Amino acid sequence: METIDVSDPDLWARRETAPLLARLRAEDPVHYCADSAYGPYWSVTRYDDIVDVETRHEEFSSASEHGGVVIHDALTQKWSGHTLEGFISMDPPRHGEQRSAASGIVSRPNLAHFEQVIRKRTGDLLDTLPIGASFDWVSEVSIELTTQMLASLFDFPFEERAKLTRWSNVATSEPGLGVVATEEERIREIKQCMFAFTKLRRQRAGAGEAHDLVTMLATHPATASLNPMNFLGNILVLIVGGNDTTRNSMSGAVVAFDRFPEQLERLRADPALMENAVSEIIRWQTPIAHMRRTALADAEIGGKRIEKGDKVVMWYASGNRDETVFDDADTFDITRENARRHVSFGFGIHRCMGKRLAELQLRILLEEMTTRWTRIEVVGEPKTVRSNFVHGYDALPVRIVR
Repeated sequence: METIDVSDPDLWARRETAPLLARLRAEDPVHYCADSAYGPYWSVTRYDDIVDVETRHEEFSSASEHGGVVIHDALTQKWSGHTLEGFISMDPPRHGEQRSAASGIVSRPNLAHFEQVIRKRTGDLLDTLPIGASFDWVSEVSIELTTQMLASLFDFPFEERAKLTRWSNVATSEPGLGVVATEEERIREIKQCMFAFTKLRRQRAGAGEAHDLVTMLATHPATASLNPMNFLGNILVLIVGGNDTTRNSMSGAVVAFDRFPEQLERLRADPALMENAVSEIIRWQTPIAHMRRTALADAEIGGKRIEKGDKVVMWYASGNRDETVFDDADTFDITRENARRHVSFGFGIHRCMGKRLAELQLRILLEEMTTRWTRIEVVGEPKTVRSNFVHGYDALPVRIVR
């Protein structure tokens, strides 16, 4: 038991973490790993304990000065005397102040506008896909749709939108795991992101009503005067948040319906299940595997004593498979009554700001898919992302059956 280390990215790439997390939930749900590539850390694997940590933000910090929200500390470095940090890696009151600057992007009027844009783009893209021939769903659909949405959210030059996906991948990667080879390369690319968005920030600083995220951050009282690294940190939080959850849920949906084809028939027979199906996809896939906190004082989780300064990792991918909360948790079931209780979006003050937009994008994709085709077959082995943070797919070979 003491040798179990579920932080190893290769275990996630080989899809070997599920039985290890199941064993931890059953035998040692708050588990101490003394030796890992990221130093010692606690694994919190049961649903109730994850929610407990999430709601105790005064005891378990997200702040970058304490290590941030991922198990590795790479994104907390300083450049030019400033720390790279976004609102997700802050504690109150700074967290709420800076988060509020961007929250208007998912207001009801904006979501209503986005629904029309998303549906047209989704339909137009799906109509270009080959019928009966193999292609990669990740690159052709999941990445393209989320990248188009990101370009709209930031009012970023549409013809350069591929940069947004690249910067998201670089921001969440560790050197040597397939995205960038070295830390120097990663920093160089992140600085390119900073230069591009700093230019947009300057152009929009005097704008009137804000309709995009850059303008919101550039004009809101809480964020208008941020130093460049804090501004960049918020941009990266929003890029990653708008990319990884949605993109990997879109791919996960195809995998889920391929493995559980009877669920697709259920959905076709009863379209009223669509909203619940979206929640079940996000639970079953769990596109973000973990979030991390740091203990600000000695504390207790699930009967275990946590010492001040300890690294605490909440494995969302485990909480969403907790058998005490979700019956037959490994099964994909769109009629699951409590599917919306998943922890994929986090909990408490850090609950994902863009969850309604992510659900909207996934719902529209499912609606447009089910009106066009009979099914989508997975025709080759999916390539899983080599990461303990992003839980998704680099490639997914599929074939459409009309």
